[in-house]
Amino acid sequence: MTREIIEDRGAERRFESPIVGVASSRDGKTFAAATADGEIILIPRDQMTTLGSWTVLQVHEGALCLSQDCLPDAFLTGGEDGKLVRTYADGRSEVLREGRRWVDCIATSTTHLAFSTGRELEVRAAEGKATLKTLDHPSSVTGIVFDAKGKRVAASHYNGASVWFVQAKIDTVRPFEWKGSHIGIAIHPGGEALVTSMQENDLHGWRLADGHNMRMSGYPKQVRSMAFTRNGRWLATAGADAIVLWPFFGGGPMGKAPSELARLPGLFVSAVCPNPKEDIIAGGYEDGTVLLAEIGGGDQRVLPLCSGQKSKRGKVTGISFTPQGGAIVFGTEDGTVGVVDLSAKS
Repeated sequence: MTREIIEDRGAERRFESPIVGVASSRDGKTFAAATADGEIILIPRDQMTTLGSWTVLQVHEGALCLSQDCLPDAFLTGGEDGKLVRTYADGRSEVLREGRRWVDCIATSTTHLAFSTGRELEVRAAEGKATLKTLDHPSSVTGIVFDAKGKRVAASHYNGASVWFVQAKIDTVRPFEWKGSHIGIAIHPGGEALVTSMQENDLHGWRLADGHNMRMSGYPKQVRSMAFTRNGRWLATAGADAIVLWPFFGGGPMGKAPSELARLPGLFVSAVCPNPKEDIIAGGYEDGTVLLAEIGGGDQRVLPLCSGQKSKRGKVTGISFTPQGGAIVFGTEDGTVGVVDLSAKS
């Protein structure tokens, strides 16, 4: 039987609870994964294939979300215990917030962090201690994202999305309305568009220049994972039996058909992550398969990192590259965390 790339260039370990999120630190030196039981797993990039170097810390009573921090060597987690916790790569941790309401979503830029509890979105400076502003929304926040420059923060919620300027002295919301339940959000790296995923297996978008509506439909499942490619030309999404790419150039996506990569008939893509340096998309599938697919070119080259048919890992719940693009981490619903060094020589 052919050896998997993860066997030669990576490592994996199974934990007792589902993985709810994975991330890379901003400096690319550490990976992290969060379990539904409230643990955070720290994996040093330079020793990631040595399982003994992985550190497991209990930081919450039930975890909900994980994000890279504003700081270069830390992560933020939110939990059912109402805490927002900063964990450093060396294992130190500090509680930045304690409250009665769950911390549902977290997003960061290099200068600010934001997190939500119910309808409220709280913005803090990078040090994380002082609240700069609290922004109220018409319903519970389901997703948060900063724009590429960190000047605006956007939130998805019922009946649309809201965009705010982070450093505005008077907080004035710019609403983007579309009826229905919006469950996730992404923003174009060039600031050209805002996109949300819908409860009804659709995407909805708005041109930020004029608020023009864009609808992207045809998915057999909810789109639980989406992200723009590094140059903003494509929006990569899960929700089908292939990685679906919507074109955000040449007048698209409206009036343009999406492209598809790495189709695996009968298996649905559950997580996507574009490489930050190359025209490559990582896709994770419901059976635990993880692969890399090249954007463009006639042959559409695909590189499988691991197969769910060979080793049962469960649905992939998250994927993250290092900012340099040379290594990848993924997590699954069955509690598997895997890492692969993509820069290693054969």
